[in-house]
Amino acid sequence: MKMTYVALKSLFSSPATANYPAEPKTYYPGTRGHIVLEVSTCTLCKICEIRCPTGAIQVDREGKAWSIERMKCIQCGFCVDSCPRKCLSNDPQYTSPASEKITDRLDVPYEPPKRKPKPETPPAQ
Repeated sequence: MKMTYVALKSLFSSPATANYPAEPKTYYPGTRGHIVLEVSTCTLCKICEIRCPTGAIQVDREGKAWSIERMKCIQCGFCVDSCPRKCLSNDPQYTSPASEKITDRLDVPYEPPKRKPKPETPPAQ
């Protein structure tokens, strides 16, 4: 008798689970998803590479490139917190699943400022 009650109740009530593919999931504001780089403000300072606990970020100053291995990144946010120019951010959407290791390489158009030549001082007398 009790089983009939449970079956009829679940038949006429709303589902207990979310209809995920049909209804996209809403992410909360503090959700840490994948790392996004704003290349226009990056100075290739390598602080994010040093702070990354898994070594997922590589910065190539000579090649002017920034790369991240998505499968190695644990979305801890250390790189985002330590970036002095605030060019890194956490996108709330997670990295899509993949069967291969993916490395995202971004070219950074940063030119270091030219140093001013030192003025020549007259010799001491």
